[in-house]
Amino acid sequence: MLICGDVPLPLPLGSISTSSAPAVPDKDDFDEVFSKLQVVVDPRLIVVGSDAAFAATLTRLMRTDRLHIELAYVAEHRSEATDAYHLSSGARGARTALKGTAKPVPLIRDDAGIALVGCATVTGPDGGPLVGEAYVDDTRLFSGTTPSMNVAPTPRMPGLRASVEPRRRWLPRRWVEGRAVQLGSPAAALNRDGVPNPREVKRSTFYRHDQEWLLVR
Repeated sequence: MLICGDVPLPLPLGSISTSSAPAVPDKDDFDEVFSKLQVVVDPRLIVVGSDAAFAATLTRLMRTDRLHIELAYVAEHRSEATDAYHLSSGARGARTALKGTAKPVPLIRDDAGIALVGCATVTGPDGGPLVGEAYVDDTRLFSGTTPSMNVAPTPRMPGLRASVEPRRRWLPRRWVEGRAVQLGSPAAALNRDGVPNPREVKRSTFYRHDQEWLLVR
């Protein structure tokens, strides 16, 4: 189990071997937990923390060819990732992490090699309107100006969905599902699972990885 940051440990997990990491772990923070898992026949890693911690863990599994490791997530409260994958939080989520079944789901990543588990939000600089054009597979999502664009993974094929914020609040949000979403913009601010990208981007692509990952549900 990997506890990320200053988060409470649900009681059902009290007897599990634990490693600690920062709220958003970096690559070196996984050395201890990976060394423990490499001697386990059917390895399962439980991440206790935020969506950002969960995404960082999945990213590390992908980059180190460890997608055979079953991955469970225990969030203190409901989050974008628990909604995306229909997961429970708190003590109920902890019990699922221990006794649930791991099943393969599509892995969504971006062109920077970072996995997405909850939601990516794209706006213009400083949170202003987003200018540009985006496509989900062959379907145009928007062209011109929109308040913001969201991208989220799905537990089923084709793997992701994307939407733009309606111009009027009472209008329903329209989601488009696909394998990939591509954005071109003069300048865009990207936020993945609560972590802002350090620089503005002109292009961003989220797409389904060529391998699935094992999610405990």
